[in-house]
Amino acid sequence: MANTMELNTLTPGVGAKHAKRRVGRGIGSGLGKTAGRGHKGQKSRAGGFHKVGFEGGQMPLQRRLPKRGFVSLAKGRNAEINLSDLQALPVAEVDMLVLKQAGLVNNLTLRAKVVLSGKIEKAVTLKGIAATKGARAAIEAAGGSIAE
Repeated sequence: MANTMELNTLTPGVGAKHAKRRVGRGIGSGLGKTAGRGHKGQKSRAGGFHKVGFEGGQMPLQRRLPKRGFVSLAKGRNAEINLSDLQALPVAEVDMLVLKQAGLVNNLTLRAKVVLSGKIEKAVTLKGIAATKGARAAIEAAGGSIAE
């Protein structure tokens, strides 16, 4: 057998592994006494760290800047459905439960809207699902309807 690799013969490359730095273990290690922390001060002490953004008591940057804009809480709760997604569904009556079971929308989704993307040839009835003007026209042209 020539050049076969076996799991029990694998080793890391030379220089890939090295001993962990052992601080505070005597003068000979080069990191004894103060263990690389220097002398005195907050950063030399155990537990001597503060929260991210803390500026020593000065008003931090994130509080000095003005508040601006807002984040909508409804953002992740609305979904868009393509016409081609509706075409692929095996049922003719489509509501939120059908979309959730088909995996087209997240279980936390509250509202869905059909957008004009792809083609639809079969008649579907939408119940409790909104549709854009173009999508509405395409669904009705295929013989479907939209019940609000």
